[in-house]
Amino acid sequence: MRYETQRSGRRGHPDSTTDTLARGLGVFSIGLGLFELAASHSLTRALGMRGQESLVRAYGLREIATGIGILASRDPTPWIWGRVAGDALDLATLAGSLDGGNRKRDNVGIAAAAVAGVTALDLYCAQALSRESPHPLPPLRDYSDRSGFPRSPTDMRGTARRDGFETPRDMRGPEALRPWTNSESAGQAGSVRPS
Repeated sequence: MRYETQRSGRRGHPDSTTDTLARGLGVFSIGLGLFELAASHSLTRALGMRGQESLVRAYGLREIATGIGILASRDPTPWIWGRVAGDALDLATLAGSLDGGNRKRDNVGIAAAAVAGVTALDLYCAQALSRESPHPLPPLRDYSDRSGFPRSPTDMRGTARRDGFETPRDMRGPEALRPWTNSESAGQAGSVRPS
């Protein structure tokens, strides 16, 4: 009985192979992050990405933070989804280094394949944890039929004029740039008298 309480209280969902996988991914994330921090120069040199050492170190810090979050949280589901998002970022970064000018693009391809494999594992784990989670995410609401306006644009067109709104003088264009109406042009034409 005591073991059951500890097990279910640790993660907020029944202990399972998925939970064990999540813990393993947390440890892997910390290890990968430490490697990226310690060997950023070697890693960027091997991938033909010199000059991006600070980016690799930032990715290492992200991996360490995610790993700690996975291991320390009662429910690692959001942290595993964070790993999936981080994997997508890693793949996008590696894809940028696959151009023809990179002489190490074969190494980049191998690294991208490895990241894709880990991404598949992360995605499997995240989906399984989401199904087991005691606090599932609420379904997404559909707001596609809403515009944010109280009435349709057709109903609102001309409302200000119908209500007697008059544009303040300081918001109008200068006199010289205002269009002439027929009455204005007739009045001005009448005021000019031939000499």
